[in-house]
Amino acid sequence: MFKKDPTTIEEQIQKLKDRGLNITPEDNAEHYLSHISYYRLGEYWHSMQYDKEQHLFKENSRFSDVIALYNFDRELRILLFDVIEKIEISLRTKLIYHLSHEVDPWWFQNFDLFTDSMALVKTLSNLEEELSRSKDPTIKNHRKKHRDDLRFPPAWKSLEQTSFGALSKLYGNLKNTVKAKDKIAKEYGTVNHTFLPSWLQSIAQIRNYCAHHSRLWNRNLPGAPKLLPKPPNPWILEIENVPRQFNKLYVHLCLMKYLLNTVQPGNTFASKLDALLKKHPNVDPDALGMKPNWRNEPLWS
Repeated sequence: MFKKDPTTIEEQIQKLKDRGLNITPEDNAEHYLSHISYYRLGEYWHSMQYDKEQHLFKENSRFSDVIALYNFDRELRILLFDVIEKIEISLRTKLIYHLSHEVDPWWFQNFDLFTDSMALVKTLSNLEEELSRSKDPTIKNHRKKHRDDLRFPPAWKSLEQTSFGALSKLYGNLKNTVKAKDKIAKEYGTVNHTFLPSWLQSIAQIRNYCAHHSRLWNRNLPGAPKLLPKPPNPWILEIENVPRQFNKLYVHLCLMKYLLNTVQPGNTFASKLDALLKKHPNVDPDALGMKPNWRNEPLWS
C-alpha cells in the first residue's frame, strides 16, 4: 500500500538543497512554500533536474528561477484568459444571433440540427444544471413568468449561462447543412466549418487550464487544430515559422490572435505578450514553440 508522510516546509527546503537546488535567504523560500504548494512549484523545477528519478538538479539551478517561471506562467494565464473572454463572448453572440434567425430561439434543443444526439443530451443536461443553479434574475423571472413552458428559456437567455466549452461543442456538433455554421466561420476568417471547430476546442481547453490555474509553460497540449492552407486574413509568411508543433502553446496563441483580430481589431495582444517575454528574460520562448522573429509576422505585427 502506498504510504508517504507529509513534510514540513523546513524539511522541503532542506530536501531541495540536498538535491542541488540553490536556495539563498533572499529567495524567501519559506514564504513562497507557505503560499504555493511544493507539488505545484515542482512542475516548474522539474525541467531543471538532470535525474528525474532521484530528483537531482542540474548545476546552477536556482530557486529564484523557479519562482520567476511560476510568475511568468501566472501572468501568461491572466493575459490569455482576457483574450479568450473576448472570443467567448463573440462566439456566444454569433451562435445566438445567427441560429435564432435561421431556425428559432430554441434551436439549441432541436435534435434535427445536430450530428451527435448523445453529445447534445450531455450538453443540454449540463446547461439545465447551470440554469437550475443560476441566481441570474433574467432566468428566475423567465421561469416564474412562463412556468407552463417546459422548454429552456430562449437562446439569448439560456446560452448566456453556459461555458465556452459547451458553446464550442454546440458549434462543432451542428450539421454541416446548417447555414449559420459556415456563416460564423466565414465571419471569423476561417472560411468554412472545416477548420473552426478544432480551433474552438483547442481554445476551450486552454481556457480550462487558465481557469484552474494549471501550468501552461512547457506543457504538451492535447489536440491538433486544423490549419487553414490559405488564410484570408494576415497569418504567418515565413514557412519555417508556420507552427507545426501542435503540442506547443505557440500554435494555439496564433489561433487566438487570428480570431481576436476579427473580434477586436487593433488589439494589443502582441505587444502585451512581447512585454511579458521581455519582463521574464530567463524564460526560453522555444519552450512555448516560439521562433525568434515571431513578432515580425503579419499575424503579430
